[in-house]
Amino acid sequence: MAMADRSAIEELRTGQTRLMELAGRETARIVAGQFNADGNLDGLSFLVVCGKGSNGGDGFVAARHLLNLGAEVDVVPVWPESELSGVNLEGLNILKAYRLYHEGLRIFSGLDEALPLVHERCYDAVLDALFGTGFRSIPDNNGIEELARGAIELINSLNDTTGAVTIAIDLPSGLDATSGIAAVPCVKADQTITMAFLKTGFFQNDGPAMCGDVQVAEISIPQFLVEPFSCMIVDETFAAESYLLRDPSSAKHLNGKVLVVAGSAEGGSSMLGAAMLCSAAAVKAGAGYVCASLPPGHAAAMHGFAPEVVVIGRDREELLEKARWADAIVIGCGLGRSAASQDIVEELLRHPEVTAKKLVLDADALFAIAERGIFDEPHGLDDAVVTPHAGECSRLSGLTPEEVMASPLDLSRTLASNLNVNLLLKGRPTFVASPAGTVLISDSGTESLATAGSGDVLAGMIGALAAKGLDTFDAAAAGAWLHGRAGDLACDVSSLVSATDVIAAIPRAVMELFEEES
Repeated sequence: MAMADRSAIEELRTGQTRLMELAGRETARIVAGQFNADGNLDGLSFLVVCGKGSNGGDGFVAARHLLNLGAEVDVVPVWPESELSGVNLEGLNILKAYRLYHEGLRIFSGLDEALPLVHERCYDAVLDALFGTGFRSIPDNNGIEELARGAIELINSLNDTTGAVTIAIDLPSGLDATSGIAAVPCVKADQTITMAFLKTGFFQNDGPAMCGDVQVAEISIPQFLVEPFSCMIVDETFAAESYLLRDPSSAKHLNGKVLVVAGSAEGGSSMLGAAMLCSAAAVKAGAGYVCASLPPGHAAAMHGFAPEVVVIGRDREELLEKARWADAIVIGCGLGRSAASQDIVEELLRHPEVTAKKLVLDADALFAIAERGIFDEPHGLDDAVVTPHAGECSRLSGLTPEEVMASPLDLSRTLASNLNVNLLLKGRPTFVASPAGTVLISDSGTESLATAGSGDVLAGMIGALAAKGLDTFDAAAAGAWLHGRAGDLACDVSSLVSATDVIAAIPRAVMELFEEES
């Protein structure tokens, strides 16, 4: 955003005053639309808390436009006027001139004057305009000076005690826009109106909890100033464009052939369920033909759960024959961690007829990759995605799970490059990174997916989408979005959702895409 701002000013000759005017006006317009469809704010009251930088200037402009729409507005410049300069001071001076004509405006000289008076008024909303994207949360030094600390505590207190809606301009003050790490204290917003583009911090660490609902304000910073994109959001449009419907005249073998190498029964325990969930999900996601390689003697169980799935054993030649047949291969769900299971993974991933295929590597395949050092040397995979959660990512990267989740976006990008495969880091949100550095973020889904087997379902869905024609990068991103949406649709009570419920809801998630499109 810093570079985009600078480019808009220097290359496009869009002055800083104009950008600030657009930011403040768009903020006021969005706020007004939330309170009244026609934008009229008569009878409503707002408190605007402003800092000394550009974000504070946006707040001064927003306050003026709220007044123009009929609202009563109190403004608190947190820092002394002597510390304001440039367009920020210009915005305050315009507001001061308004006082001659508008009785609904109060401008306090600072927090000390404001504190006893703001508690006497019942505000409909409090606008946070203290810090913008320039704020950085530094470990062991949160960077919140005393004046700002008092202002943040006031904003949060009014939200807690009066029910006034907290609206952050650009981002909640105290939140690092890049990392999503929040200082203490940090504004906890009900809504964030962000300028021009979403910020990566909204999707990491404390960001999701602190931002509330996020809306983007268009302030005439065009997309070409931030191209080429390195981080993009996966949405229903992307999912709809990625889902390939069957041609009316096609046959099963033309609609994606998936081989699933999964499931184990060792030492009296069984993980056949993982293979069943993965295979059934591939069927429900639209694969034309699904074949599962299972330990001997388990075909009947699979046929009872998913009769559409063809079952083979673990014979080496039969596996390789089906690998040649398949359009995509999913390896690892419940495969087990025994030496024999690791041998299967290693042999498959060192065989050229397998490495030439689209591969989805999940769960126990990731364990084998880490244990056997399969990716320590050039692996020759043409089109593959690994799908770890934080613990599996820890094993692949050498970092702790806590370190992985402290910077999931950067870690995903770095590890995808180091491993030279596409990487899907599971979680909310889900990050999908390519070796070239592109990252897609899927924010669909809720805690409904926090249940055993949901990862196996996701692997099967990705395998189906890849077999139907997508590369594994796009298949992983579209699969993650559909997986999340299916979880939402599976049950009205998210805590009651099981992996089989998610599978049953996959068709509804796909149907929604095309109902919206039509």
